[in-house]
Amino acid sequence: MTGADNVVWLGSPAFPDAARTMLADTTLRQNLRRATGSIRDRRLAATSELGENWEQLRAAGEAIKQETLRHLGHYLRRLEAAVVAAGGTVHWAADAAEANRIVTRLVHATGEREVVKVKSMATQEIGLNEALAEQGITAHETDLAELIVQLGEDRPSHILVPAIHRGRAEIREIFTREMGKRGRPAPDGLTDDPRALAEAARLHLREKFLRAKVAVSGANFAAADTGTVVVVESEGNGRMCLTLPDTLITVMGIEKVLPSFSDLEVFLQLLPRSSTGERMNPYTSMWTGVTPGDGPREFHLVLLDNGRTDALKDTVGRPALACIRCSACLNVCPVYERTGGHAYGSVYPGPIGAVLTPQLVGVGHAASLPFASTLCGACYDACPVKIDIPEILVHLRSKAVTAHAAARPVPTGEAMVMSLAGAVLRSPRRTELMRRAGARAARLVAGAGPIRRLPFFLRGWSDTRDTPTPPAESFRGWWRRTGGGEDT
Repeated sequence: MTGADNVVWLGSPAFPDAARTMLADTTLRQNLRRATGSIRDRRLAATSELGENWEQLRAAGEAIKQETLRHLGHYLRRLEAAVVAAGGTVHWAADAAEANRIVTRLVHATGEREVVKVKSMATQEIGLNEALAEQGITAHETDLAELIVQLGEDRPSHILVPAIHRGRAEIREIFTREMGKRGRPAPDGLTDDPRALAEAARLHLREKFLRAKVAVSGANFAAADTGTVVVVESEGNGRMCLTLPDTLITVMGIEKVLPSFSDLEVFLQLLPRSSTGERMNPYTSMWTGVTPGDGPREFHLVLLDNGRTDALKDTVGRPALACIRCSACLNVCPVYERTGGHAYGSVYPGPIGAVLTPQLVGVGHAASLPFASTLCGACYDACPVKIDIPEILVHLRSKAVTAHAAARPVPTGEAMVMSLAGAVLRSPRRTELMRRAGARAARLVAGAGPIRRLPFFLRGWSDTRDTPTPPAESFRGWWRRTGGGEDT
């Protein structure tokens, strides 16, 4: 499989078509509204505690990430040297297929046929679970939400809370029906009380933690100067995976590297406040290579490219690689709140997915995603590393339109009208003449009321909204006539 096959779910419809289906699911919308609203409130409370220091932290995070991306090759080579010096092994994977081959080979070398996993967007991106299954290796997800998704043969719909689209009753049904097929069954008489569901998951997973000899993890950060890898989580499953098995394999996107260990001071404040609304993560696990008698005896770090180098070349789109996967942009996005993550057809949903996915797989493979936004800017305001997502969205929209136009031998009507509009708008005189002509024509058609229906391809606009009739006098005309309103 190619990287595009894995990042974008095969067979997924374009965003507009998928969104229509999701909008009709009232239960989904209720679950999303309740969950994202709760996370938003906690985040605002946690960030407001810091006052002006919060904006200083954001600026620091942005600066560190941009410095890293400008000199990414240097810091990756430094990270490799530090990991090797600490007793670890580093593998380089150009794409998903190579990463899956590396991990499969490493697991086979241990003689094991099952692994436990810490939640990892990178392994979801490359379709690792499916690749391991094809080779007779079973991967057990140990994060509660990922376990729900795996048992339900579902897809994640949120970066932080992959099962955000599921209600408690649905989760109880999944546990009751599926747990026994994969290990310890759910307790008899299981209710949908959150504590009961969490206890059922704990009992189901405990035997897997104690039995597993191989673990696969992602990484939130890695310090180039020391070779230290960091995973933050809230349930303790990560700590179990990272300490008990004999072999630990970490799959990490190359953009996760940081220049120095001291940079964690910034990101370990930014990430928990932006993701869960906490001052710090309940579990922050760090390891540097291997330590005799303590933790795994073998450590392998797989550095994944899979389209990131191509994204790095685009100076406008490059800041998307600074994402720390906090999901703050999803929780404030009006589009995501109404459609959910599945509508994006990608491992990476929401605003960050709308800019990251097209760059990883090519705009042609995800042409509708840059248009899955109102450009309201809420995502930019919420981003802890100040990624200007609206700017990147507009940039990618331009690339999508250009690519679409280049593939057509004859320009579309819309393209010709836009070309004409550009010629008009470049001249103030032509703009004013067209404004007057348009205002007169609109008043002849609609009178003083709104325009209910526009002609030709403009019907796509008027099908869902009315268009106000242009005023007889423009603001610029009024300004010239009144001298800026001094006499009014």
